[in-house]
Amino acid sequence: MTVLSVNVNKIAVLRNSRGGHAPDVVRAARACLDAGAHGITVHPRPDARHVRADDVLALADLCREYGVEFNLEGNPFAPPRAGYPGFHALCEQARPAQATLVPDSDAQLTSDHGFDFARDGDRLVPHVTALKALGCRVSLFVDAVEDDGDADLTAAAATGADRVELYTGPFAEAFATGDVRAALAACARTARGAQSAGLGVNAGHDLSQANLAAFLAAVPGVEEVSIGHALIDEALYAGLDATVRGYLAILAQA
Repeated sequence: MTVLSVNVNKIAVLRNSRGGHAPDVVRAARACLDAGAHGITVHPRPDARHVRADDVLALADLCREYGVEFNLEGNPFAPPRAGYPGFHALCEQARPAQATLVPDSDAQLTSDHGFDFARDGDRLVPHVTALKALGCRVSLFVDAVEDDGDADLTAAAATGADRVELYTGPFAEAFATGDVRAALAACARTARGAQSAGLGVNAGHDLSQANLAAFLAAVPGVEEVSIGHALIDEALYAGLDATVRGYLAILAQA
């Protein structure tokens, strides 16, 4: 069955908007795990706009307490700065089960594209190697492509990574318009190509209770979905416990 990792970045955004400690990121993550979530995801950015380095370490401890996966996302090329020791240093301290590499820049509001492997493939190799030496499973953020994407997937596999994470933003946008066939076909083709290259497949970005079942029905062998923004939005009305259980029910039926 596809597993659910809950991204709690948005809890930290709300906390940071006021200062102080409320809402509590670790308490929110604990509520998700108590509801049955299989893991926790965070994406600390160098500007500390949401989760910070101290949150990362506290959440790593929580995941070890529960015996679940901690998935740490970040750009391996982003240099360290005040308050941000760098992605590899954070992984060395937190020892996440999975390190998901994402090519985001400081100016991006959110992750919105996968790696350009023609440009970044060789540069990724030492980062992947170093993270695997820490015991991390390594996943690379990739775009879903309708055709001519096999070279990128071969290049992704050549980095030594274990998985890719499909960027599902375009699928979610297409689902909202009602014409989702091309976007689903691209996701399915990319997933099959990744699996043929020896890579596992994760997925994330703008997946929701409304579109998740359709995505999983069309895209084969998705091992993990990382869901944050939509889940926290839905939880504002239904509560974290009920919302997480709603996602788990969809996964159980997929």
